[in-house]
Amino acid sequence: MQYAYPLLAIFIWAGNTVVNKLAVGAIFPAEIGFYRWLLAGLLFTPFMLKPVIEHWPVIRPNLWRIAILGILGMAVYQSLAYFAASLTSATNMGIILSLMPLMSLAMAIAALGQRLTAGALVGAVLSFAGVLMVVSSGSLAALLQHGVNLGDAMMLVATLAYAVYSTLLKKWQLRLPPLVLLYLQVLVAVVVLLPLFLASPKVGPTLQNIPLVLYACLLASMLAPLAWMQAVVRLGPSRTTLFFNLLPLITALIAAVVLHEQLAWFHLVGGVLTLAGVVLSERWTTVLRPFAGKPAPTGQG
Repeated sequence: MQYAYPLLAIFIWAGNTVVNKLAVGAIFPAEIGFYRWLLAGLLFTPFMLKPVIEHWPVIRPNLWRIAILGILGMAVYQSLAYFAASLTSATNMGIILSLMPLMSLAMAIAALGQRLTAGALVGAVLSFAGVLMVVSSGSLAALLQHGVNLGDAMMLVATLAYAVYSTLLKKWQLRLPPLVLLYLQVLVAVVVLLPLFLASPKVGPTLQNIPLVLYACLLASMLAPLAWMQAVVRLGPSRTTLFFNLLPLITALIAAVVLHEQLAWFHLVGGVLTLAGVVLSERWTTVLRPFAGKPAPTGQG
């Protein structure tokens, strides 16, 4: 039963990657991004006002940190994913997103003083090779000639933003209940995305796009984070993070069924390399130490 929580979150997030793709043509990216967080904020508010007031002494000095987290994790990451969906496949998005744990590990080594392991080093090389395989469609020559697809590039930046978000979350260790912190970040996303929403073209709510907004809000923005928090409590952060490795596989399977996306050989090879790199980085924990040569002998004069 304890594994149901992380699996539920991963299935919802994988499905949301496909929803991003389904939203193309049905609703503008700025619209679904704003509606998603606005609706989540409205639904959370009746239950979260009292906890926010109770924790205000902790919240007030950390408002700038909360704002940065909300911008990176909610506004930038999610908005870029919606824009990327019009330019690349859901399968590509899922494989690129699977780099996030490895990016977070690299930043933890650089910013938090976490020790560099052999697995992290070899895993980074493997995962990078896997993503190169995917974004080049199996042809590095074509990649060098034409560059990275704009949608893939957006997804890489979105993944990087979320990795920075995860690193700052660990670094700052804000003493707030997870649900309160999530709610405050949702409010930040609403404020930050409002100007983009007002300046962008709009379709408005329709029978075609309302289910997509509801999925993004109720499932991806509310239920999945709650399930993930429960998984962290029950399994611990390290064991829970391992489930994130299932994201590209589940995304590809859902995309094949719902969107009829075809899995090419470079998706399979790239996905396996990326997944192997992430797993290796988490499992091979031998610490690398700087090479220290023997001291030169000193002569007696």
